[in-house]
Amino acid sequence: MLSSPLAIAGEVPVLRLSVLQFGTAHWELDHIQRHGLDRQAGFKLEVRLVAHLPASRIAVSSGEVQGAVVDLMWAQARYEQGEPYLYLPFSSSIGEILVAEDSEIDSIVDLRGRRIGVAGGPDSKGWVLLKRVAADRGLDLEREAEVSYAAPPLLDEALRRDRIDVLVTYWHFTARLKAAGGVRTAWQMAALLDALSLDRDLPVLGYVFREEWVREHHDLLDRFAGSLVEAKQQLAEEPSHWAAIRPLMRVENEADFEALRQGFIAGTPAALDARRIADLQRLLVLTGASPDRVLPDRLFYRADASRRAP
Repeated sequence: MLSSPLAIAGEVPVLRLSVLQFGTAHWELDHIQRHGLDRQAGFKLEVRLVAHLPASRIAVSSGEVQGAVVDLMWAQARYEQGEPYLYLPFSSSIGEILVAEDSEIDSIVDLRGRRIGVAGGPDSKGWVLLKRVAADRGLDLEREAEVSYAAPPLLDEALRRDRIDVLVTYWHFTARLKAAGGVRTAWQMAALLDALSLDRDLPVLGYVFREEWVREHHDLLDRFAGSLVEAKQQLAEEPSHWAAIRPLMRVENEADFEALRQGFIAGTPAALDARRIADLQRLLVLTGASPDRVLPDRLFYRADASRRAP
């Protein structure tokens, strides 16, 4: 791949991405750079690190970078506002719904009257899915439960101190909490997808690129997508690669490290095909998108060249 026409001509293209400094996407991008997978694929990867998600979204919206990691709902919202982005899957890990180890909560209907902490805000993917499944069982959680929104660390402590009964949180915080003990999984997000008759491996997090930019840079995007596949495979098959990534993970013990490593690998999504794209579109509709304004097929990245319009 080093003998690609671009590399021979000395015109190696640069791809700039913005991601959270301590986010999980940084782990695989650091691996790509550290092992030269970008150069092997005939491009140069530049990573702009930010402290919080809004900064990353602003960077890609303004054109400061070509790509960033967002959730599927963000891409849908931008499309509805007339700003289409191509969505390239990053991870199928959403998170879990946790309760204290000795909690009696066993079914969705047991959530009536409970104190529920939601990491992030009202648009949190796990919370949106939980509300939808509960609604199918005749339960309006926003009216029939006591709901609070806060940052994950605050809610982690609230669950430990019995100030909330249920915690809806992100997968990497779930991994740390379970490794510390004292909590258990009430429902995995995959179970909620099952309840909605959707593929449980749907990639709800992805890299996004402006469609206008993609039209002129198909080849560069394909090169990046190929390097991602290679990086994910290497990280899954060779545990020794994680020694270099460990400082980015901010772990204090082996249990946390191993839980995060395994969680990251478990979230590696399968390639998109027509059926999985249809499920992602149905998920968007189930979570509030209008059926006639849902993210179209052309905005989901597929590795086969036949996906492209002439």
